[in-house]
Amino acid sequence: MKTEYRNDPSMDPSGFVLLADQAPHIVQEIRYYSTYNFVGERIDGYEEPCALLTKEAARALRSVSNEMIVQGFRLKVFDAYRPVCAVKRFVLWGIEDQDIRMKPYFYPELEKQELFSRGYIAKESSHSRGSTVDLTLLDMATGKELDMGGPFDLFSEVSHPDYRGITEEQYANRMILQRAMVRNGFRPLECEWWHFTLKNELYPDTYFDFPVSSEYLKR
Repeated sequence: MKTEYRNDPSMDPSGFVLLADQAPHIVQEIRYYSTYNFVGERIDGYEEPCALLTKEAARALRSVSNEMIVQGFRLKVFDAYRPVCAVKRFVLWGIEDQDIRMKPYFYPELEKQELFSRGYIAKESSHSRGSTVDLTLLDMATGKELDMGGPFDLFSEVSHPDYRGITEEQYANRMILQRAMVRNGFRPLECEWWHFTLKNELYPDTYFDFPVSSEYLKR
């Protein structure tokens, strides 16, 4: 660890890499850098629309990407490392902010307070440990996302990976992604088909708070 981070390891980016450098074939659409997310505005800590991951998680995801390309698919990442300040923004939004403009798109069946009790938003996120990624699959023949039976960040029972109230094709698409991720060392989350965490995390107990920024990694 660099001397400057000794008193605050949460700001040390030395174990992280830009996903684009490790796996350039993976498409990125970093939703929390944009305004199209459940809050409706760019989230604190997202200074660039780029995915950062620990070196180990990036290598594992590159293996998934290579496997999927052989099958005619590309990975599309919506989020990877997420700073603690972003998680705090989610929590404050859920508790204090009365704005519900994105409710029809992301949580049409629930009240904001239920997003916490049902596990869709956590006060501490595995994303902040650097080895969690949110993603889907693209069909290389059409360039379109596979139909997963529900979009990324839809806070609903429909998003549970094992939900069977969708078509057989939609469920099969979820399983293509899940099996590839599990084969390469990731574990799924029970309430989000798009969410996976590396089983052997490099930092299982550290929640980082440096910004999502390629420039910060160069420090």
